[in-house]
Amino acid sequence: MTTTTPPVTLDDVRSAAARLKGVAHRTPVLRSRTLDALVGADVHLKCENFQRVGAFKFRGAYNAASRLTPDQLSRGIAAYSSGNHAQAVALAARELGTTAVIVMPEDAPPSKRAATEGYGAEIVTYDRYSGDRVAVAEALAAERGLTLVPPYEHPHVIAGQGTAALELVEDTGELDVLLTPVGGGGLIAGSATAVKGLHPATRVIGVEPEAGDDTKRSLEAGRRVSIPVPRTIADGQALHTPGELTFSLNRRLLDGIVLIGDDEIKDAMRFAFERLKIVLEPSGATPLAALLTGRAGPLPPRVGLILSGGNIDAERFARLCAPGD
Repeated sequence: MTTTTPPVTLDDVRSAAARLKGVAHRTPVLRSRTLDALVGADVHLKCENFQRVGAFKFRGAYNAASRLTPDQLSRGIAAYSSGNHAQAVALAARELGTTAVIVMPEDAPPSKRAATEGYGAEIVTYDRYSGDRVAVAEALAAERGLTLVPPYEHPHVIAGQGTAALELVEDTGELDVLLTPVGGGGLIAGSATAVKGLHPATRVIGVEPEAGDDTKRSLEAGRRVSIPVPRTIADGQALHTPGELTFSLNRRLLDGIVLIGDDEIKDAMRFAFERLKIVLEPSGATPLAALLTGRAGPLPPRVGLILSGGNIDAERFARLCAPGD
């Protein structure tokens, strides 16, 4: 009888945490008596909207980029992203003294593109509804001799993302359930690896937008399923299929997926602003939406949420949070 070592382990997450110490922020864990009373549980909110670049993505990007050889760093880094990973790779490249070229969709939020360019990256655009961002980025990397740092299909990226959940458990103690957004699956794969590595009984639940339920469908089918590119306000979760590596972890580690509509995401963003006094982008608000709507089901006593990011410009935030929008 043989056992297969998973591609990412708790030790990998701990190694990433050591590498990120003093570079990434140890983001705060927010509590709210109002929220606790509303949902009937003790809720611990890991606020990755306060991370560098405004999202958890810096953790994985820096952990992966910092492990490149001097020769690879001298030639530069490539990445593809709708926004947060783009900013994360751009900043990681700057921190490491190298350059970055980022493939972004033409309709990426202007604030995310501007921030990526502000960190010094070159932007190459594509049409997300007809183009293949992976193919574009791979061709670009091959042409220019760049090293590709993908947004989730990389063990060092996944391990880096898992440090958010590792910190949450270190700061709060064992949780009964953890809710986290699901896009390509790197955040939840790393989070589940960390949390279940420490406390195997903790349930890990993913949250997807209703229009982008590729991971839920894939878990139900037992294989990766592709859907049309979703149209949702949660642009960070607008993917058509889970990653191969992330799905191999998530099909083993996850306890379920719940779906949230765009209007419910808007309500959660408004609640976070008015009652918690924090700004969340749509993807960052999906776990809170799952909690507030009851989609997460009956809650056990101790609940953790990873609020994955807060990158949204003021105009779009005001429009999405306006009553009746």
